[in-house]
This record gives sequence, C-alpha cells and structure tokens, in this order.
Amino acid sequence: MYLISACLAGVNCKYNGGNNESELIKEIMREKECVLVCPEELGMLPTPRPPAEIIKGKVIDKTGKDVTDNFVNGAEKALEIAEKKSAKLGQKIELAILKANSPSCGCGKVYDGTFSGVLIDGDGIFAALLKRKGIPIITEKEFSNDNRRIIHDKF
Repeated sequence: MYLISACLAGVNCKYNGGNNESELIKEIMREKECVLVCPEELGMLPTPRPPAEIIKGKVIDKTGKDVTDNFVNGAEKALEIAEKKSAKLGQKIELAILKANSPSCGCGKVYDGTFSGVLIDGDGIFAALLKRKGIPIITEKEFSNDNRRIIHDKF
C-alpha cells in the first residue's frame, strides 16, 4: 500500500486552493492500493491558507502566525489514517509519495523560511514523522516513467 499526498492526486488541498495533480500518480492509484492524505487540512488549516515555511524548527505562515501545532497534529492524524487502512487491508505501508519542498511533505529539501523560493536541506513535518517510523519516502520529482518499474519492483 502506498501513502500519497492528496494534492498529487488532484485534490484541491494545496495552500492556494489548487492541487499538484500528476497523471503518473493517478496511474499508480489505479494499479496499487493507496491512501491519500493532506496533513495540513487534517491539522485543521483552511484551504486556501497563507503559505507556510519552516523557520528554526517552527512552521510559520506568511502572515507571521505560528502554525506548528496544526502541522504536527495533522501529520499525526495522517499517519493514523494510513496505519488504520494498512491494518484493515492487512498490508504494510510500503512507500510514501509526497509533495516535494512542502513544509508538511517535503523530503530532503524544503523552503528556507524567507518565502523567496530558496531551498535548503531538510524535511517537512509529515515526512520527518514517516522517516522516524521507517516508512520509505520519495517525492513526485523522483517518480517518473523512467524509474516507475524500479520503484514498483522495489516496493
């Protein structure tokens, strides 16, 4: 079973009210059991909402509001939903395909907190939680037709 950022499947849960729909992700959803989550919405943040970035371990939105608790609570709820579905199906969470650079789902790179589009090394709140749980993560940027079969064979 795969865990997928809902915005990649076309769900309008992105901070600006849109999505990051990927046809490749939608194809995978037809081939594999998947659970879609948006940790930010599960953390009770509205859609649309001000963009947020991680600054010194806190998640701060562009208006200056600290939304760290929303991000942490949403990450925990998203994992709980995925674990419940995993248990119900009798399948483990083999892989998470998450939205790159997001303060929730970014894996390996996130924005630097200046709201200027600069990336730094780091993980979003949800991605960090999944890593602590030992769940493998890739972003949609790492997922392509070229490596799709490799990923399927590995997971």
